[in-house]
Amino acid sequence: MHNKLTPNILEVQGLKKYFPARKNVFGRTLEWVHAVDDVSFSLAKGKTLGLVGESGCGKSTTGRAILRLINADEGQVVFEGNDILKLDQNEMRPLRKDMQLIFQDPFASLNPRLTVSEIIEESLIVHNMGTPVERRENIERVLERVGIRPDMMDRYPHEFSGGQRQRIGIARALVLNPKLIVADEPVSALDVSIQAQVMNLMVEIQEEFGISYLVIAHDLSVVEYLSDHVAVMYLGKLVESASDRDIYASPKHPYTRFLLASIPALDPDARIKRSLLEGEVPSPISPPPGCRFEPRCPERMEVCARITPEYKEAVDDHWVACHLYVDKAMTNKQSAPMEKSAKPEN
Repeated sequence: MHNKLTPNILEVQGLKKYFPARKNVFGRTLEWVHAVDDVSFSLAKGKTLGLVGESGCGKSTTGRAILRLINADEGQVVFEGNDILKLDQNEMRPLRKDMQLIFQDPFASLNPRLTVSEIIEESLIVHNMGTPVERRENIERVLERVGIRPDMMDRYPHEFSGGQRQRIGIARALVLNPKLIVADEPVSALDVSIQAQVMNLMVEIQEEFGISYLVIAHDLSVVEYLSDHVAVMYLGKLVESASDRDIYASPKHPYTRFLLASIPALDPDARIKRSLLEGEVPSPISPPPGCRFEPRCPERMEVCARITPEYKEAVDDHWVACHLYVDKAMTNKQSAPMEKSAKPEN
């Protein structure tokens, strides 16, 4: 859907993942959680796609389905020409070293019983990469690259700070020389000053090794710094995607505009009139029949409650699922200011 000049390393089409919510006495599932419901996007080589949305919208489930950490129910995940959802475990094994994950929690993601060198070496052993001497040299090299002194490699995770642990997590992903890294809230558990250091490290690593990132986050400032392209997710579906410049300068979907309006101002003296979303997020077990944002949308129309909007290109390389954008003939349509229909913050 984007990156027309750069070849794509990842293409996701119609991805779906439902979880059973309630069963009857015979074990038959009566209700399903629509965690990921027909999600499609692409990621160019050496670029970063930021996947954003509120907690519970399905971002992390999407990332784990792409990596085959959970099995998707429908769809395609094409990684370098291979639809990995069709591969068995033996066929998938060689691709796993090319697709790595950075976890959200640097405390829970490291085995406290192993030293740093043992934690990182595990993946090298699994993929039969190098002799013990070569593996240790590789570990020393990658730790130094992420800012951890090699003489600290025989220490245990509890001897490191949160920022250092996340660097170790990055080193564990990087040691296999992957082509794609899924970073699930990579800095949300860190102090603000440490967040900046880790984000700078991720940018440097991408420039040096040409790695592609799928960054999953709810913090739009983090996504803006790291991403070339941004996709906005709401209740299991994508509602908008565009380049980072377009999405922040000219958001189309009402939900995206609300997300951007929620970013705190840098100037403490600035008096900002913010628009707040009213109502609760609908249940993913029984989502609304039309647009899933319709119950909370200040610009809703009669059609929004009946028909699910098609996810289409509103303007060049700017995709949106909203009845306000019927076709590309509405390229010059300007969105109405939300302040007229939304309740301002006191």
